[in-house]
Amino acid sequence: MTIALSTLEVDGLSKAVGVLREWQSDGAPMQLHPGDLGWFWRSGAEATAAAVRTWGRDGEILAVGLLDGPGLLRLTIAPEAQRDEELAQRLVADVTEPERGVLPRGKVNIEAPVGALIHDLLFEAGWNTDEPWTPLRRDLTEPVKDPGVRIGVIGPEQAHVFAAVHRAAWDGSWFTEERWHAMAAGLPYADARSLVAYDDRDNAVAAVTVWSAGPGRPGLLEPLGVHRDHRHHGYGKAITAAAAATLQKLGSSSAIVCTPSSNVGAVATYKSAGFQQRPEVRDRYRNA
Repeated sequence: MTIALSTLEVDGLSKAVGVLREWQSDGAPMQLHPGDLGWFWRSGAEATAAAVRTWGRDGEILAVGLLDGPGLLRLTIAPEAQRDEELAQRLVADVTEPERGVLPRGKVNIEAPVGALIHDLLFEAGWNTDEPWTPLRRDLTEPVKDPGVRIGVIGPEQAHVFAAVHRAAWDGSWFTEERWHAMAAGLPYADARSLVAYDDRDNAVAAVTVWSAGPGRPGLLEPLGVHRDHRHHGYGKAITAAAAATLQKLGSSSAIVCTPSSNVGAVATYKSAGFQQRPEVRDRYRNA
């Protein structure tokens, strides 16, 4: 059977989320996680469906891609299909030709699991490697220490608190209370939690959302930020520890996160909270 490329409708998102859950394992390279779709869901279900592409054979999904911006395809592939030559060749053809509706002309990037055949074929086609990212992982089989600050689990009534911390943590953030509600209405959020850390004066100082992929699978931190007015007080370490503890309660086997290697402060914060640095990964890009 030939490989088929599909653009999803909203009712097709559940199947894509389902296979992403199944593909997560502690031995896998850093890859697209159901929580990545969950975080994108802040733009709404219709926008999320429009940004997802799937590739399949005989009705079985073999690859899922998220257009996380106009020129970035975040792609992952079923574990048993990562060296599938027919699939890799079809993926390269689809991302190379703009009329196929995956990536536009001009500079574009592709994120794909380390070791997948698509990396070899993109290299042969002249795609270069971009700036490095650092994946980090924390095993959750051992107890997680108390973070040492008050942690609140955010529900609909506190969405404005989470949104305010996010805007104060990320320059140019457009995250709002309404977008939190859209995110929380998404399928992946059934196994997610939004957390806020408070200082001893009850100021909201840091926030994170954690995403479980189901019991015995890695859970994702996305996004995590510290309020710009409350940095350098250990709140990043505290909220990271709280995130790990929450994923542990949700049954996750490990907690994972990925950050630009240039963000040395973030790497240091995660390591201080018990995360182990893993080998760097790089996107592939082309200029035209």
